[in-house]
Amino acid sequence: MLDITYLGHSAVRIKGTKTVFIDPFLSGNPKAALAPEKITAADVVVVTHDHSDHLGDAFAIAKRTGAVLVAMHETAVEAGSHGITSEGMNIGGTVEVRGVKVHMVPALHSAGKGNAAGVVVEIDGKRIYHAGDTGLTYDLKLVGEFFHPDLSFIPIGDRYTMGPASAAKAVEFIKTKKVVPIHYGTFPLIAADPEEFKRLVGAAAEVLILKPGETIRL
Repeated sequence: MLDITYLGHSAVRIKGTKTVFIDPFLSGNPKAALAPEKITAADVVVVTHDHSDHLGDAFAIAKRTGAVLVAMHETAVEAGSHGITSEGMNIGGTVEVRGVKVHMVPALHSAGKGNAAGVVVEIDGKRIYHAGDTGLTYDLKLVGEFFHPDLSFIPIGDRYTMGPASAAKAVEFIKTKKVVPIHYGTFPLIAADPEEFKRLVGAAAEVLILKPGETIRL
């Protein structure tokens, strides 16, 4: 059984036999549900790309907890230069760290170094897809066909990522069972309506609109 907590913006914590953080942007995040200094235990920290609202506090959390940082090669190299144990990878690859598998999949977005990506985290028999920042792309169909995610985190904020309409189409492509909208409402520029997203998804998937700090069990 997994306890999955939405921490605001695109930040997620997965707690099962291991604890995994994805894109822990907490410092400077007005919607953050957890202060980074309160995090004392983590096994793996996953970063989809190196924009500040995704890389966030990843280095600090990994350093303090001894977690392994998993990220695009360039970000992992930078982490290593700070004395952080890291595993670099690239799109299409898989790494297994402390019993957690991380699959890196395409995202249609920019990055400071390397490329932006999405990730599928495989833990305790479940597959959780975090799309990172992406626009609508047919690659999302392959994520669904290949991984069959049990739960997906999909950006809906528009401007920098998909908006509600294109995100709803992405859900159709992925064929995920459950979906949580992310990357919206943090700042005025991404003030999208999750209820509109839910309406557009309709019966295609169960849409779980989480407030920062809320947890679901999978």
